[in-house]
Parts: sequence; structure tokens; C-alpha cells
Amino acid sequence: MQAITAGLVLSEVDCQSVSGATLTVAPGEVVGLSGASGAGKTRLLRAVADLDAHGGNIRLDGCDQQSAPAHAWRRRVTLLPAEAAWWYPRVGDHFPEAPAATDLQALNLPPDLPQWPVTRLSSGERQRAALLRALAHGPDALLLDEPTANLDAATTLRVEAWLLRRIRADALPTLWVAHDLAQIARVASRHLRVRDGRLEVVA
Repeated sequence: MQAITAGLVLSEVDCQSVSGATLTVAPGEVVGLSGASGAGKTRLLRAVADLDAHGGNIRLDGCDQQSAPAHAWRRRVTLLPAEAAWWYPRVGDHFPEAPAATDLQALNLPPDLPQWPVTRLSSGERQRAALLRALAHGPDALLLDEPTANLDAATTLRVEAWLLRRIRADALPTLWVAHDLAQIARVASRHLRVRDGRLEVVA
């Protein structure tokens, strides 16, 4: 009987811009992904989230992506894009329940944020609220595409600390795309670069 590997496992994944992507992300581990614009980082995340067609095999805690209904897979494997969409007029309508006051405080968001109209959010508030929303739905793995791109340096550090606490507490295998190599050094246990259509290890 084949042993089940915990975490997120990619085996020879081919998408539009990347070929033969193979890696295992353990529960609670952050793997940083870098690469030039257009190299294929976002395409790879979308393949893992089952949003784009791809070859190869992707598994989460032994569950094969191809055997899971797409909506069920996407509930378990949450992709936070660089520009998250908002569907309802009020922030709180996007959450299954009111965010914890401790999380709002940790992200430097106001306690009455759920009552705000989405149009009131600044770009930085929108990004932090999207992170909070992504975690509120209880994913089993996280795919983060430039999650702090619109934030100042102090807020970035604050968000990193909050995210790392949640990732470790919830044992979430996480792929974190960033252009900021210093950020990858702070948050990730491993650093992979997408170059010439392949994943390569950065020492």
C-alpha cells in the first residue's frame, strides 16, 4: 500500500509557462516562489488551485486533485490573487462569520470593518481584508500571490507575522509568491525560482 504524503505535493506539473514542476510543501511550511514578471509564477498557482488546465499530478494530504470536484478542491486550496475580487457591497458579507477582534487588531484593521462598504477600503486595507477573508473560510492549503504588494514596510512586517502564526497554527502548506527576496528570506523555509519554464532551487 502506498504511503500518503501529508501536505501539498506537485509531481511533474506542466502549465502554460512552467514544465515539470515537482515539489512537496509540508503542513505549516512556507515555500517562496520568485521569478521575473511573466515567468509563470501566477500560472503555476492557478494550476495548483485547479483554475487553469495543466498536466501532471497534484495532491493534498493524499487527495488527488483530479478525483475531487473543482469546487471542493478550491475550498481546500485557497488562492489569494494579487488583486482579490469583492462581490458584495459590504465587507462583512464576504465572511462566514464576523472576524475575530484579535485578527483585526493584528492586521491594524478597524473593529467595525465588517460594516464598511467595500468602496471605502484603501488598496492596503483591501489587501489585508482579503487575507483575513481567505483564512476565514478554513482552507487546508494557501497560495499567496504577492500578498503584501500594496503595503508599507511596517505593515508588511505586521502582516507577515500574522500570516506565519496562522499558517503554523493551522498547519497550512503554503506557496508564497514575492518579488521581494528579503521577504522570502524572512517567511520561507525554502526558496524556488521560476526561470526558463522550470523550478530551480535558490541557495
